[in-house]
Amino acid sequence: MKILLAVDGSKNSLDAVKSLIEHAGWFSGKPQVFLAYVHLPVPKVGSFGPSKTVLEKYYREEGNAALAKAVKLLDKAGLDHVDSILVGPVAETLCKHATANKVDLIYMGTRGLNAAANFVVGSVATKVLHIASVPVLLVK
Repeated sequence: MKILLAVDGSKNSLDAVKSLIEHAGWFSGKPQVFLAYVHLPVPKVGSFGPSKTVLEKYYREEGNAALAKAVKLLDKAGLDHVDSILVGPVAETLCKHATANKVDLIYMGTRGLNAAANFVVGSVATKVLHIASVPVLLVK
């Protein structure tokens, strides 16, 4: 089974990682994990703004920092994973990545770093539920 595991470095996303590790036995065979972090694009006004090289470095550094704890947990559990740092609108980018990799399930926390925005389920999780073409498992 192919699983897209979305993380943003928040406690809730790490809870999703721990849940996947704890429940890996639910799936026949070891799941193939696609670990993904999505960075919102840095706005550019006309020709003003950072260069492409600087932006790529920034996205890579921020993404690696957000993925670090999840990578460590998955490695310790012996779950193989393919890591991706993506840029774009978060929910749409996750769903597009899921489709491109033909995943069977999107696994994510209910709230990310902007937990104050929604009290029950975060706005990204809500949007993914509505636009995903595959099942979505939310971890509280």
